[in-house]
Amino acid sequence: METPETNRRVAVIGLGSMGFGIATSLLRAGFEVVGSDPNPATTERLRALGGHIAANPALAVAGAKAVLCVVVNAAQTEQVLFGANGCSGQMTPEAAFIAMATIAPAQARDFAARLAATAADYLDAPISGGAAKAAAGKLSIMASGAPAVFDRVADVLAAVSDNLFRLGDQPGQGSMFKIVNQLLAGVHIAVAAEAMAFAAGQGLDLEQVYRVITASAGNSWMFTDRMRRVLDQDRVPRSTTDIFVKDLGIVLDVARAERLPVPISAAALQMFLMTSAAGMGAEDDSSVARLYGRLIGNAALDPESPGPVPTPF
Repeated sequence: METPETNRRVAVIGLGSMGFGIATSLLRAGFEVVGSDPNPATTERLRALGGHIAANPALAVAGAKAVLCVVVNAAQTEQVLFGANGCSGQMTPEAAFIAMATIAPAQARDFAARLAATAADYLDAPISGGAAKAAAGKLSIMASGAPAVFDRVADVLAAVSDNLFRLGDQPGQGSMFKIVNQLLAGVHIAVAAEAMAFAAGQGLDLEQVYRVITASAGNSWMFTDRMRRVLDQDRVPRSTTDIFVKDLGIVLDVARAERLPVPISAAALQMFLMTSAAGMGAEDDSSVARLYGRLIGNAALDPESPGPVPTPF
């Protein structure tokens, strides 16, 4: 008889840049992976690597010990769980639904309570690290849920992460930690773009600025990663502008409910909103620097810029 310890079947719902990397890490670790995604090109890539494909979440979860939901937001998570062809009610007894999207803590608690009625368990487990770490099985997972659930899926989580933080027994706690991370990440991207625009406005060589800052105390991981993309004119989206519109929006929603001032986060959110409004919502989040390039007329930041903005008399 198959037990949670011997069951190696895992469903991955959502095969975007993060979900596909997670699926390949699980395959590499010897799991039987069933993927589901509306993009046929992505599912065919997974099939070619040895994964199985299901047309929808309800079919993907059959017999799986764990369901990793790697979608963009709470609305998509709810659709995967409770929408048409959702997996709620289709999971095996004691299967774990591992929710990896960045969502509001209250939404995580709500989903967990609704799923509990079906006898399946919910693990609140947002992730950080980007597509490269997802593919390498080296993500950070900020998770909360019942200890027994952690124990049952410990092998699954170990296959996709370098850092597993067990942050409490109640869903919602993991999501709150992730929101703190996203506050910092969003602010760092926005201020990195501002710093490069400031340097460009002073006529500095931006490659030299990059070399100096990445070797100095003002550096951050986001500056190193995102400003390299900007200087290389690399527009392949790993994480989009609109993701930070969502995540910093959650920060402000939580802060408003708690009467907590977050003025720097609010300013960063406005930069992402402006970038999205300028037509770059689905592009890489480093596009905030492109918006600055348009504002100051700098082609190094935005190759489509018409040139320096004339100074008025």
